[in-house]
Amino acid sequence: MANDQFDLVLERIIDVAPQLVFDAWTKPEHVVKWFTPKPWKTTKCDNDLRPGGRFNVVMQSPEGDEFPNNGCYLEVAAPHRLVWTNALSEGYRPIPASGDVPQCTCVLTFAPHGTGTKYTATVLHGSEADAKKHDEMGFHDGWSAALDQLVEAMRG
Repeated sequence: MANDQFDLVLERIIDVAPQLVFDAWTKPEHVVKWFTPKPWKTTKCDNDLRPGGRFNVVMQSPEGDEFPNNGCYLEVAAPHRLVWTNALSEGYRPIPASGDVPQCTCVLTFAPHGTGTKYTATVLHGSEADAKKHDEMGFHDGWSAALDQLVEAMRG
């Protein structure tokens, strides 16, 4: 499914069951514990877990500046698949591009692997330039660090 020029992929085997990974991504009380790589933090998560529902988080920099991120769920197939985009808001309403974070669609799959999960995040972009910009922003390091935090939060 991934296009090497337009998409970024993070794939790992983690020692957390698929249902717990799904819960980590969908329950606000879990999202705020791991979603943003330290020293940043997630101060708020507000979601409506259904296709067309909202997936909104507020991230806070170490200096205290807040950055709201709004999105829309496109597919919810517990506990193995979750698809959301920051190009749309609740009700599939288009969001103008902000210029900071490229618009993208995130396809998350959580496949059983022994007692853990094969975790795959495929982030689709509309252009090669947007994928490159997202990569240069630290996609792989940031998403990997956040995944490590997810594992820690869900095992603890």
